[in-house]
Amino acid sequence: MGDYVIRVAGDGDVDGARAVMLDTVYRDLKSGYVPRWHADIIDPAAHYLRPERRTLLVAEHVPSGAIVATGGVRDQGPAAPPNPQWVADRFPSGSTAQLCRIYVRPEHRRHGLARALVRELTDFVASAGGYERLYLHTDPAVTGAEPFWRSLAQEVCDERELPGGGQGIVHFELPLPAPVPVPVA
Repeated sequence: MGDYVIRVAGDGDVDGARAVMLDTVYRDLKSGYVPRWHADIIDPAAHYLRPERRTLLVAEHVPSGAIVATGGVRDQGPAAPPNPQWVADRFPSGSTAQLCRIYVRPEHRRHGLARALVRELTDFVASAGGYERLYLHTDPAVTGAEPFWRSLAQEVCDERELPGGGQGIVHFELPLPAPVPVPVA
């Protein structure tokens, strides 16, 4: 990837990953840190590095050594509320792999980092096994987010079309990758 390396995050990457995530929720999402939505941002190690069926990837800008992008998988679906009950029912925790925190610093966008992160994360989902669905949601107010996800995933629910507009987010499902065969000894 030229000047970038995508890899599984380690303990030494936690501060850089947290900075990317916090900057994104304040700058792009404009929500700021909301504990009930963003607790994983404060302690990425506990939420992504330790649980077996979760992961956190980082993109490092090699010349500077800076973490410039993140992407995670967690084994939980969307909760209701705040999401519509039927969306939560379609994507139950445990059997749903949720892509999350796919954030790229603005000055590093348009280099294929988000697409590469998604590819690596779906490979993780395939190798982890046991997942029946691959889910994500996005805030269409973030520049470029909605068209990016529409190029990769199928819309499940656009909350802007619900009475009252819901949270204004769009829920997507991605094709579930084929399970990685386990070699027989």
